[in-house]
Parts: sequence; C-alpha cells; structure tokens
Amino acid sequence: MRKLTHAEIKSQRKSLPEINNYKRNPVYVLCDNIRSIFNVGAIFRTSDAAFIEKIYLTGYTPYPPRKEIEKVALGATLSVPWEYRKNPLDVVEELKINKIKIVCLEITDTRKYYWEIEEKDFPLCLIVGNEITGVSKELIEASDYSIEIPMFGMKQSLNVSVACGIVIYEMVKTIVNKDLTG
Repeated sequence: MRKLTHAEIKSQRKSLPEINNYKRNPVYVLCDNIRSIFNVGAIFRTSDAAFIEKIYLTGYTPYPPRKEIEKVALGATLSVPWEYRKNPLDVVEELKINKIKIVCLEITDTRKYYWEIEEKDFPLCLIVGNEITGVSKELIEASDYSIEIPMFGMKQSLNVSVACGIVIYEMVKTIVNKDLTG
C-alpha cells in the first residue's frame, strides 16, 4: 500500500468545466441563520465531496464571496450550486412544490435517527440551523420530519458543519450507486 500523489488523486476527480455533465446526488442543504463563516465554508466543502444538488443559505447566514468561506471551502463555492435567500420558508415552499421532502436536523419529540432515512425519502432537503438555537420553530413545523444524531456523552449537539457532514454522507450512502466513480 502507498499513499497516492496529489496528481494521481486529481486525475480521478471531476473537473470544474465538466462538473455539470454528471448527475448529482438528490440532496439539498438549507442553512438557516448559521453564524460562523467557517461553518459555511465547511458545509460547502462537504457538499462538494458528497456531490449534492444545491445549498441554500438563508437568514443571516454568511454567503460568498467571502475570503473566510473560501479559506475552508477550498473552491467548493464554485463547484456546488448555491443561492442566498433571506426567507427560508420561501425556499421550503418552492422545494415542496417540486416534491422535495423537507427534513430538519434537530432533536424533537418525534425521534428518528439519521440512519433511518430510506431511498424512498429522496429527493430531500436537509435543514441545519443556528449553532446555538438550532432549527427555528417555523422550519420544524414546515418540515416533513426531523432526524437526529444520538449524543452518548454530556453534550447535546455537534458542531453544525460536522453534524451536516455526518448526515449528508449517510444520505449519500443510502442512494449512491455501488460504482462510486460517477
């Protein structure tokens, strides 16, 4: 076994000019009132890696162009379709019209774990919320269901970009073709 060189790894990846020739995974992410510019950059980078459809940045979530986002995203703001919209409920309404299920990542009284998502649930939009207050009451009410990541220690949550990454990859695992080369 040997570590691949950067050139070998790059040769196996999609290029920016051809990226739109590939079918994306039917996952959308809605970031609502995320405070940290660095969390936004990390969500972009993970969304590129998982090859999701689109990111919606809403409320006071920072959006490109920002050097702090780029520092973490490493160019993913160019490879992941994204849109800024002030009102997240407008986005949810439009997605529902297009038969996209809305799933919030939040601890609610209806417990469903992130690994219980099924292929029939796609396409879907994952809502992630503010680092302190989480997903808003209005977005929870507008969601088709909520999912959560179990917390086994003292803390009740993970960093929003980490939690988003865990769930996005579980979603992709549920739907991705066994041929991962795209």
